[in-house]
Amino acid sequence: MRVKVSELMNSKVLFLQSRQTIAEAARLFSDNENISALPVLDGNQKLIGFLSKTELIGAIARGVLPSNEISPIIAREVRSISFDEFLPDLLNDEFEYIPVFKNSELVGMLYYEEVYHAIAERLYEKKLDMEASIDAVYNPVISIDNEYQIGIFNKAAAKLMSISAEEVRGSNAGDILAGTGVLESFVSGSHAPLPSNKLVIAGRSFLPYRTNIIRNSRTIGAILVLREISEFEELVKESEYTKKLNRELDAVIESSFDGLYVTDGQANTLMLNNGFERITGIMGFECIGRNMADLVKEGVFSRSGTLLALEKRERVTITIVPRSGKEVLITSNPIFDEEDNIIMVVTNVRDITELNELQRRLQQVEGLREFYKTELQHLKIKSSQKMIVKSSKMKEILDMVFRVAGVDSTVLIQGESGVGKELIAEIIHKSSGRKEGPFIKVNCGAIPENLLESELFGYEEGAFTGARKSGKIGLFELANNGMLFLDEIGELPLGLQVKLLRVLQNKEIIRVGGGKSLKVDTRILAGTNQDLMEMVNQQKFRLDLYYRLNVIPITVPPLRERLEDTPVLANFFLEIFNNKYQMNKRFHKDVIDCFLEYDWPGNVRELENLTERLVVTTDDNVIKTSDLPVAMNMMVLLRNDPEKGLWSLKQTVENAEKQLLEKAFKRYKSTYQIAQVLKVNQSTVVRKAAKYGIKHRS
Repeated sequence: MRVKVSELMNSKVLFLQSRQTIAEAARLFSDNENISALPVLDGNQKLIGFLSKTELIGAIARGVLPSNEISPIIAREVRSISFDEFLPDLLNDEFEYIPVFKNSELVGMLYYEEVYHAIAERLYEKKLDMEASIDAVYNPVISIDNEYQIGIFNKAAAKLMSISAEEVRGSNAGDILAGTGVLESFVSGSHAPLPSNKLVIAGRSFLPYRTNIIRNSRTIGAILVLREISEFEELVKESEYTKKLNRELDAVIESSFDGLYVTDGQANTLMLNNGFERITGIMGFECIGRNMADLVKEGVFSRSGTLLALEKRERVTITIVPRSGKEVLITSNPIFDEEDNIIMVVTNVRDITELNELQRRLQQVEGLREFYKTELQHLKIKSSQKMIVKSSKMKEILDMVFRVAGVDSTVLIQGESGVGKELIAEIIHKSSGRKEGPFIKVNCGAIPENLLESELFGYEEGAFTGARKSGKIGLFELANNGMLFLDEIGELPLGLQVKLLRVLQNKEIIRVGGGKSLKVDTRILAGTNQDLMEMVNQQKFRLDLYYRLNVIPITVPPLRERLEDTPVLANFFLEIFNNKYQMNKRFHKDVIDCFLEYDWPGNVRELENLTERLVVTTDDNVIKTSDLPVAMNMMVLLRNDPEKGLWSLKQTVENAEKQLLEKAFKRYKSTYQIAQVLKVNQSTVVRKAAKYGIKHRS
């Protein structure tokens, strides 16, 4: 769906002057609550940048005086977009606001929330169009999802069952369809011979045609079409099965819009109607009087429902694409005499090309609607960092995350590097009562020890050489009324652990060089990829702090322990990078199988990085196992068959070097430390890390 920017932009443009004060800007934002950023003009009325509400709040939190001018805190490099651009190009990137220009003139603004609301409305209109198309189908059409909720319930079905279609959609199928036999047709997925497979509803007889609804190679439900056979059934009852069909039966068959093909009990063709010729492109003179087995052997038919029905002695449904090129649903029904002998096979042939196309389009619209619905519900969560889960383990963890978000208890998020600890922390913040407050993240292992204390607690004027004259606010104060996420808490020095314990106990901090306690209302979230209890045993972490942090523990499992998520995440990242680099790559099935065998020491981050590398570096549109890193192929091969995992000496050495360096980069903070431990030059460590694409991970 392509929509021009001009159709969605907010044409009401409010401006700020560069010399206006913090107080004036705050007043303008307060009067226009839905605006997240405002353009700033200089004295010549030229656009020089933007001031976001977030930056304004941050400035006020840092103690900037209301009388100060806004000029120092505006963003001067902001992406813009043309009035005539199309929206899908914009949706590939993350944004909060974007100015819209026409002929170098600022004519409007795009805001994230307004854009996605507009998209959702258009998708809902398309959904209504699809439902109207399904309602136009003459036969009753019903669909249910894997939770037995009714999705499609067209007018023909509603009229048949004397139920309002609007009231039924979204209801439980067991409540609505109980006693009709329709639900059993969904569940069984197989068909018995006539008459036991037919449904009788409101005194009319129907044959159910069921097919799975598949999206992204996964069955998400089923769709059922009811074909009425009342007239045909009555006619068959009145006829003698051992005689040729009479003129009345011929008339009924020829009047059928669907194709009909009839053989005797030995698969010899007795008749076929005009509908069959029209749908398949195969003429009567080619088939009548001939045996179906010979017709298949000669290639007139690619395969035969009649032969399968005779073999299985039950109703058979298959799909074929005959010479007409249409998608055709074939249902062959064996007819039995009183002695249980098959005396006839009646085959119904139905053109499902249009229905399948409608179904595919409806699935696409439904999928997009659900996607944008999720985006609207989680508008505050960055779209590039959505938590993609399928495994029951991760669903349970997310349930826990949303439950604990509503309280103010301290949370300890544990898990290996790359599993998504920071994203869990963001979800807790965005789902909590503190979501309007700041969310401050700090990696305790990334800040030098001599600077970490002043970063966390701030400092007073003259606290040390080089300190600002006005002092500096610390991260605990900056996160007041919000949340502070202390990632890699195990790297916190013991001296600072004592101070952190005091903050958790008393909700007070003392700045470096100060003597006055300051109250802070900050919720603490901590993250680690280390075993803190083992660090306690080694006297590297305080036991009392551990218990203060471990109020609500959340352990995010590594990717190898939730394999169900691997294919979903891989295809999610593939779609992201295909869009980013304007490519159309896809994974071969063997690649996904290889992913499921691999241990993923770098977890989701490793999977994301590998997917980007494969999208960028492979020549083919199909990513194959031969494109995967040698180390990954070797590791999977060794696990499945150790005797086959023989490589060249050079490759074996390189694989060993890479694995050793990866472990060292996880354990030590600098290449200097790694060089000392491995007893090589620091330049060697840097060179080989670049060769193997190894970087420090947070």
